[in-house]
Amino acid sequence: MQHTAQPDMDRLATAPADLAELERSAIRKAGWRLIPIVALGYFLAYLDRTSVGFGALTMLKQLQMTATEFGLGAGLMFAAYCLCEVPSNLGLYRYGACKWIARIMISWGLAAAATALAVGPNSFYLTRIVLGIAEAGFFPGVIYYLTLWFPTPYRTRVLAWFTVSTPLSSFIGGPLSVSLLHLHGLLGLAGWQWMFIVEGLPACVLGIVTLYLLTDRPRDAKWLSAGERDALERALARDAKVNHAPTHAFLPALRDPRVYILGLISFSFTMGSYGVAIWLPQILKGHGISITMTGWLSAIPYFFASVLMLVWAAHVDRTGKRILNLTLTCLLGALALIFSILFAQLLPALVCISFALIGTITARTVFFTIPSRFLSGRAAAGGIALINCIGAFGGFVGPYLVGFLKDKTGSFSAGMIGMAVVLFVATGLSVSLRAFMKDG
Repeated sequence: MQHTAQPDMDRLATAPADLAELERSAIRKAGWRLIPIVALGYFLAYLDRTSVGFGALTMLKQLQMTATEFGLGAGLMFAAYCLCEVPSNLGLYRYGACKWIARIMISWGLAAAATALAVGPNSFYLTRIVLGIAEAGFFPGVIYYLTLWFPTPYRTRVLAWFTVSTPLSSFIGGPLSVSLLHLHGLLGLAGWQWMFIVEGLPACVLGIVTLYLLTDRPRDAKWLSAGERDALERALARDAKVNHAPTHAFLPALRDPRVYILGLISFSFTMGSYGVAIWLPQILKGHGISITMTGWLSAIPYFFASVLMLVWAAHVDRTGKRILNLTLTCLLGALALIFSILFAQLLPALVCISFALIGTITARTVFFTIPSRFLSGRAAAGGIALINCIGAFGGFVGPYLVGFLKDKTGSFSAGMIGMAVVLFVATGLSVSLRAFMKDG
């Protein structure tokens, strides 16, 4: 009995400096273990969502779809995603994050590959709906999962390294997707069919890997030493007290006005982000360039968005001004979309689109550090899912609105203006958060 108690006594006697070093060591190990896996998962998820824009370069003619029909199909994925978002995250809370995230990866990989089976508008709609159902809960599930591992002072940078997979996915995905389109005719399949298959199935493999490499909480991590586990658990407990997250149950979270304000802000920058991402290949091709050049040029905005998002996130962690920086990111996105339609030339328009994506993508990173400041436990799992559910509806509205207005006006300008107006509203809503939060 005396022998088994000795390690606990040693840990209790650990000096504060040693505890701080153990905490940093645990966080460093957790970062290297967790972030690459979930970031790669989101990389594949975003690739499956936005590669459809490159598929449209050839599939619209084969499937005989209009811009409105394509925009509807691309957006239906997000509508299905919205409906299943909250139930999925409550399932994650009940069955465990790792098992549930792995299940999501495997099912969405199969659904994404199945888009290759589309033979017309209706079957295209169906495959995108199934993809939305399968993927529902992944992003908010990972956000909730990361709050179980990383204290607040680290979260913006951690979320930045997770969400950097969004711009990186488009940076790499553009050239990759157009190269797969050149497989047209191989084994009797069209290039766009190869694109969906090759880019979809890796998620299934990653889902299996997730089951073996990730654990739900620090206390279950055998790859941390006993001292590191204790130090990290203490840091998380201390962080929870400091942040005063009083709402633990899901139903009270439904009555919190901050949840709905955040949901509307998320709707706005998601609408802008996906409205641009889905249609960027078509916008660029409208300047008379080749399909191959379209893929390479589409990568440019996401390269700058990747770099500047990480820089901005580090600044937010240093200053702690999350609401102020959320306001600035939404404002940047809105202004850049307005300026993008003032230039007929390709280069200045591409620069403005780059700034629009920097704003909307960075907004997402800063944004999801805010809910955990007033939600915890089941409320965090369900509340973050509800916020993301409202936000994900912007992924339906953005692509559909741009496609509809393109058919009506013959130009992408009206769609850009519409998304800019919504982002201006998000800027105002971000300012209003100061009335509900103690710091900005």
